[in-house]
Amino acid sequence: MMEITDTIAAVSTPRGKGGIAVIRISGADAREVLSRVFAAGVSPAASARRAVYGKILGEDGGVIDEGIATFFAAPASFTGEDVAEIACHGGILLTEAVLASVFHAGARPARAGEFTRRAVMNGKMTLSAAEALGSLLDAAGAGQLALARGGMAGHLSGAVQALYDRVGLLLADAYAKIDFPDEDLNTKSTAELIAEIGEIGKAVEKLLATYRTGHAVGEGVRTVICGAVNAGKSTLYNALVGHNAAIVTDVAGTTRDILTETVPLGKVTLRLFDTAGLRESDDTVEKIGVSRAREAMKDAELVLAVFDASKEADAQACAFIAELQTLPGTVIAVLNKADRPVSFRRELLDGFAAVVTVSAAAGDIAPLREAVERLYLSDAISLSEDAVVSNARQYAALSRAAEALSRAETALREGVTPDAALIDAELSMAALGEVDGRAVDERIVENIFSHFCVGK
Repeated sequence: MMEITDTIAAVSTPRGKGGIAVIRISGADAREVLSRVFAAGVSPAASARRAVYGKILGEDGGVIDEGIATFFAAPASFTGEDVAEIACHGGILLTEAVLASVFHAGARPARAGEFTRRAVMNGKMTLSAAEALGSLLDAAGAGQLALARGGMAGHLSGAVQALYDRVGLLLADAYAKIDFPDEDLNTKSTAELIAEIGEIGKAVEKLLATYRTGHAVGEGVRTVICGAVNAGKSTLYNALVGHNAAIVTDVAGTTRDILTETVPLGKVTLRLFDTAGLRESDDTVEKIGVSRAREAMKDAELVLAVFDASKEADAQACAFIAELQTLPGTVIAVLNKADRPVSFRRELLDGFAAVVTVSAAAGDIAPLREAVERLYLSDAISLSEDAVVSNARQYAALSRAAEALSRAETALREGVTPDAALIDAELSMAALGEVDGRAVDERIVENIFSHFCVGK
């Protein structure tokens, strides 16, 4: 269990040589700690939210730097506690000396994500907004930035809160009738309860439907690149990654093991896996690579099946097409080497989600980006303005809420008394509350914040 009554400190800027570094202090003793390490004509704490220039003192009381200090009085701070921030020069050794002085003055080292966790616990942000903040810090593409900004703006939190309140009002109304049957209360009939639960359930399902887009942008689609040897798989991988991550040669079977990297493709994030070329081989290592490639294809959400467009489809290509049709994931057929005369019969690939023609060697992969965005993005969803479910935890909680509401509605339709049927409505309310941190398992919270950097 994390202790939240003490005062914590950490460097909140990236480690390394830079213009400035910022040491953040949060907790009940932040004012006192600041006064012990920062000397100025006017105390920063005397006028909250005002930057003050002064001397930064080391553990022995001597001056080790000059800088700026700002004090944020609770609750008007990031964490909701008293917060002090000291900006010093950004040398590694100097920054460590300032931080050591802050620890000597009474603060303890902050754990990963502890500042943000305190902000959640003190009601400064919701759990889903904190998750969005983590995504913002890790964003690798424009889509992830837009999705994270929308999450931090509270669009998902607001939508879930509205549903939570609707279930709460419905339960209060129903239980008033149950508890005071002789009173002339203007409460809902069973038919009205059924209708209201059905409407709330539809609203939850609408939120759940955004997860395909939210997952594709935020978490990333598990994507496997596969195909025959020398079809240009590794060249496509390099084009998507943006640098020569995979070795490319004219020698068949160059790629033996699986290469992986997460990259943005337009607004969609791909968790890419480049695999060994599919062919029969007597080479022990290559056979292992081919076996791993086939296993990866089965586990993929999206398969980029690469074909050499300059060659006619032979028996091996036809067998590959048949194998692709048995996969559970979505398949995009990629006709590569479009800079050469095309001989491959495109109609052989008509059964797949999309067929695109590219020249990976020339960096011409725009048709692939457009196809992926069509599959995973919706014109009806604005990443930055709409409520979007962006991770598996949120999706699981909302799924439980939808299932519980469905059970409650079914029970009422079958004649189960409201007091018994609405137990499931209570469960749905609890599941909705989990999205933003009401009664979330402590282990889940620990896992969320463990991915944050120290100092955030």
